[in-house]
Amino acid sequence: MFRKIALIKRVLILFDMKALAMFSGGLDSAIAAKLIKAQGVDVIAVKFISPFSCETDYSEKSAKNIGIPLKRIELGSEYVGMLRKPKHGYGAGFNPCIDCKIFMLKKAKNYAKRNGAKFIITGEVLGERPMSQNMRALRIIERESGLEGKLLRPLSAKLLPKTEAEKRGWINREVLLSINGRSRKTQINLAKRLGIREYPTPAGGCLLTYKEYSRKVRDLFKHKKKVSKEDILFLRTGRHFRFGRNKIIVGRSKEDNRQLLKLKGTGDYVFYVPGYGSPIGILQGVKIRKAVEFAASLVAKYSDAKQKEILVKYGKHGSLKRMHIRPAENAGKYMIV
Repeated sequence: MFRKIALIKRVLILFDMKALAMFSGGLDSAIAAKLIKAQGVDVIAVKFISPFSCETDYSEKSAKNIGIPLKRIELGSEYVGMLRKPKHGYGAGFNPCIDCKIFMLKKAKNYAKRNGAKFIITGEVLGERPMSQNMRALRIIERESGLEGKLLRPLSAKLLPKTEAEKRGWINREVLLSINGRSRKTQINLAKRLGIREYPTPAGGCLLTYKEYSRKVRDLFKHKKKVSKEDILFLRTGRHFRFGRNKIIVGRSKEDNRQLLKLKGTGDYVFYVPGYGSPIGILQGVKIRKAVEFAASLVAKYSDAKQKEILVKYGKHGSLKRMHIRPAENAGKYMIV
């Protein structure tokens, strides 16, 4: 009798129970969402897109596979401002993982409130990431995002304090997990049992964790106070050189060339070698003579032309200027690596 009453109460509680899942589309977030959905909770998902997100994105396929609605939200200038001076510092690259998580959870908290979600779930696993998923970091993230007691991490829940959802019986703690560490074997086996098919192979989803890319971001922030979306997109493309106050970007492929022409600003100079396979070069900043010559010499160096002096065309648009120049011999000295 008492069991029936308890069951009826639980059904009534869950009848209109909604949770918001922080959803990357990766294996961990997919399992977390699936586990909570399986308990009869109405799960909605949100995917935050930072300017530094990797291009491969499984979130839509994964959400569809699980059967939950997904909202994609782009992060803009406010996010870039956080990146310049994060309270909790950077990881091995230029990745402010703790501050980033706090920033997104604050946004998620507002979105959850507008959509009637009672708590938020994430795919975080205790000990999986050294900077942002140790016990201390998890507590900081929960506290500073204003989600104490309302942030449920289903994959490691049994290793963590009970949340409001567990205390109130919205979620059965017994069916939550106690995963700890960096191995993904448990998650991979779980995915098979839960029927989760669409997820990427384990890898960093943020370009800021890559050292070469991080150096480009540091250089950009050092030399430019106001950073645009185009500035950030440029960082994904071509070879990057710093020549005093000037930035020079030289394409590596036809796709790079296409992207560089698409992203160039109205004040940027374009360089190329006519009649040969040639990269596109972009010169940003004040067009002093030495910078123009160096940009031309870089494009000459990476072109298919083999002469001692190579014809390079350059300028903004319309009628381009011409310059004969020797290929750069000291390119590596100025490359941002």
